[in-house]
Amino acid sequence: VQLVESGGGLVQAGGSLRLSCAASGITFSISAMDWFRQAPGKQRELVASITSGGGSTNYADSVKGRFTISRDNAKNTVYREMNSLKPEDTAVYYCRAVLPVLLGARDYWGQGTQVTVSS
Repeated sequence: VQLVESGGGLVQAGGSLRLSCAASGITFSISAMDWFRQAPGKQRELVASITSGGGSTNYADSVKGRFTISRDNAKNTVYREMNSLKPEDTAVYYCRAVLPVLLGARDYWGQGTQVTVSS
């Protein structure tokens, strides 16, 4: 199983980035997908989730209205659009795939991609 994030980088405050997470070796279409982030010296936090079919999404309060999670099951890829970025959004962003409970609810993580927002 491999999850590969891409799209991170340096952006000015108020700017936008689009992150992608491409999955392989997993039945992507039955996996719920999450985006986490971890800032220096802080715990990893969940920022966005999407169900396997894409019909339901959830966001942390800190990113609601600014971040959008979506997925393309035909491409085995989950995306996150990040708009109105703030310096406090600076973190390493990770995607996670979670198998259904009936398959043991195993989870798999990507290696992370750095997002840096300058003020």
